[in-house]
Amino acid sequence: MTIEQATVAETAAITGAAELGGAVRWRGRATVAKYWADDDLRRATPYEVLEGDNLLLTAGATLLLNRLCGIAGTALDETNARVCVGDGTAAAAAGQTDLQGTNKFRKLVDAAPTVSGNQAFFWATFDTSEANFDWEEAGLANAAAGATLVNRFVQSFGTKTSSLQWTLTITVTAS
Repeated sequence: MTIEQATVAETAAITGAAELGGAVRWRGRATVAKYWADDDLRRATPYEVLEGDNLLLTAGATLLLNRLCGIAGTALDETNARVCVGDGTAAAAAGQTDLQGTNKFRKLVDAAPTVSGNQAFFWATFDTSEANFDWEEAGLANAAAGATLVNRFVQSFGTKTSSLQWTLTITVTAS
């Protein structure tokens, strides 16, 4: 089978990105910026920044196409978009509908997502009391519970503790 003959889910599984009709390519990137939370000076600059690539999930592709066509679906806006983290290490698979770990945390985005050119940016800050566990997976969802998980990243970002504040940014590029 060639890329041109593959479905969105098959293409995503083959390439780690989704190509729709050979014209649109989806790319997702998760960036975790880690900050110390104990004083203002150390909070000003991240002590580490990690990045990972994603898999567009079938349910996420369906949501995006439905929204594009004006069909019902919850928007990824400032009242619904959630940046998600978990401790699951199972390989990403197109048919997954949620994070795979035991520990999961969905955080409402800090502000309205922004679009610049062909990229959309979603970000959330996880304070010292939030998501204190091994961050092994991340994603973008459209509600706190019962949501559509759009994409899933499997990447060891490290262990967040109560002395740390981390910001997770998910960048989606269509080209």
